[in-house]
Amino acid sequence: MTDADQAKGHGAPSPANVLAALNAYLKADMEACNREIVARMHSPVPLIPQLGAHLVAAGGKRIRPLLTLAAAHLCGYEAGPDRQRHIALAACVEFIHTATLLHDDVVDESVMRRGLASANAVFGNKASVLVGDFLFARSFQLMTADGSLKVMAILSAASATIAEGEVLQMATQNDLSTPIETYLEVIHGKTAALFAAACRVGAVVADRPEAEELALDAYGTNLGMAFQLVDDALDYAADQQVLGKTVGDDFREGKITLPVLAAYRAADVEERAFWQRVIETGEQTDDDLPHALALIEKTDAIRVTLDRAARYADAAVKALDIFPDSEIRHLLIDTAAYTVNRAN
Repeated sequence: MTDADQAKGHGAPSPANVLAALNAYLKADMEACNREIVARMHSPVPLIPQLGAHLVAAGGKRIRPLLTLAAAHLCGYEAGPDRQRHIALAACVEFIHTATLLHDDVVDESVMRRGLASANAVFGNKASVLVGDFLFARSFQLMTADGSLKVMAILSAASATIAEGEVLQMATQNDLSTPIETYLEVIHGKTAALFAAACRVGAVVADRPEAEELALDAYGTNLGMAFQLVDDALDYAADQQVLGKTVGDDFREGKITLPVLAAYRAADVEERAFWQRVIETGEQTDDDLPHALALIEKTDAIRVTLDRAARYADAAVKALDIFPDSEIRHLLIDTAAYTVNRAN
């Protein structure tokens, strides 16, 4: 039994309900954060709030701003009418994330996001890219308004790392010789870096020692790695309603993810030829996705991926050892369990 599994024994909500519990614990802060997001979406250029309203309607778990708020509470940040730094920075984190989603959907030519038509499918690629730029600009306004050079250093570095991760993913696309270490570098850049930054700034606003900053950075990094590994597994193991995007998108785009790498490395000569055709040359027919799913099941590639995700989740839980026992600490432990178990 893993540490993340054992964490469920303390009487906190089951992993299936942990985000609801985390939202309930942080209800007032999340409502304030959502108001900040809506207010900062305002612009005299009509298309910007229109596209913003589409993004808000699409929903989303808002995990990253939740992590900023949770980390601030974990570190004893005392909020008040004039102490709302954690709210603004949670909104900042969400703007960085949403901006990258807008850009990613254009690059990937995605037509669905969170179960609805993607912004680029509704408003076009140009509008999505430019509104993504607007949201990045808003995020940097929020960082500047916070006034902390440390906060700006953390979040701006994460923004650069996200871009590097996306470029590295593009460079490895269709390349089955990609080492697993490079794939892990990709998902660290595109996902884990912002999870880490979202958590770390919670410690910064609470003026906690560097050891606690680093612990929350480690928690966020490992949680983000687990989260993306599970997302990559779900692309080959979920139904479309659960996934919130079209199942098999990664396959059709020739993305190199751990399920594909694991299946390819365990394949025989004929199966390798199949993967080379559909991933490296991009020659696909309607029958190829079902065959790919069968090969992934045959080689237990989903289990390989989820086992690695579970190890990262365990490391995330371990990183919280430095903090005293509390309800919010238990909720963060449960979040690590949820991250892995949402695939089951």
